[in-house]
Amino acid sequence: MPSSPVARAALHYPFASKPESGQLLEVAQGLHWLRMPLPFSLNHINLWLLDEEEGFTLVDTGLADDRSIDIWQELFESALAGKALNRMLVTHMHPDHLGLAGWLHERSGAPLYITRTEYLSCRSLLQYSHEQAPEDAIGFYRAAGFDEQQLSYYRSQFGGFGRMMRGVPHSFERLQDGDLISIGSRDWRVIIGQGHSPEHACLFCETENIFISGDQLLPTISSNVSVWPSEPNGDPLDLWLQSCHRLANLLDEETLVLPSHGKPFTGAPTRLHQLIDEHEADLTALQAFCDQPKRAVDCFEVLFRAPINRHNLIMATGESLAHLKCLEKRNLIKRQRDASGVDWYQTLA
Repeated sequence: MPSSPVARAALHYPFASKPESGQLLEVAQGLHWLRMPLPFSLNHINLWLLDEEEGFTLVDTGLADDRSIDIWQELFESALAGKALNRMLVTHMHPDHLGLAGWLHERSGAPLYITRTEYLSCRSLLQYSHEQAPEDAIGFYRAAGFDEQQLSYYRSQFGGFGRMMRGVPHSFERLQDGDLISIGSRDWRVIIGQGHSPEHACLFCETENIFISGDQLLPTISSNVSVWPSEPNGDPLDLWLQSCHRLANLLDEETLVLPSHGKPFTGAPTRLHQLIDEHEADLTALQAFCDQPKRAVDCFEVLFRAPINRHNLIMATGESLAHLKCLEKRNLIKRQRDASGVDWYQTLA
């Protein structure tokens, strides 16, 4: 979900330029920004390399596609020649962050550090790679208002998670909230966020006021917060808002935020309150929109400025449901399922 121009203007971007794809840019002593391409409308991901006495630690890995692997091969033969990859810290299990963990582990032996829920969630999704969409999932999207053509498209895309991964290591080192990890000359505290993914790990160097935010805090877009078929009655938006409030109390306006998408910035509390306010405004607008019964797919016009097509339909539906479920949990709307298995949401009188 894009942010408004006013929201973007409130932040400060300390680096005038960004690295070219596959190039390293030092943002603090021994801390390097690596920008990798993505074949989506969101066309890049930022990875972070932290120097150690022998080798380096990598935060996030990039997507498992041939272009990303070629870039890593070139880096290991040039800028990273002679440097060992000591470990991989992965913020969460989405393929642009975890996709090459298996390949990098096979190449280097570097262990994977990740939260338990993210690791197990990834393992669960990988099991679906060669299966057909289960009837529970079909029923979930039928309830959201999908027609038969949209359901057919969902079936064709099911299991796509595995196509963006090159496996994952068969063991991991568990990250937990509050853990302190020493990397080179810095200590990094693990800060857990929720909503975008189940147990998203951020890293905070308190002594230098640097925050590696993953997708938990981005400068110009709001990360997707969705309800999925695996937890059809979850309330991830409430978890997301709680996490935003927690981070707003932890970080200050001078914190250097290193996000997974967009440019490094300062102004974290301002940005977090913008995100909170935007979602609360969407909830208020959606509650008013549901004065007459609405399906999840009817709510796109309230929540999104961009047109919704087959390529962004699944994520838009998940985010619409996240807002509807949040309102339902707040006892502001009610849900009723009709004889066709479609859910209708309406504001409570």
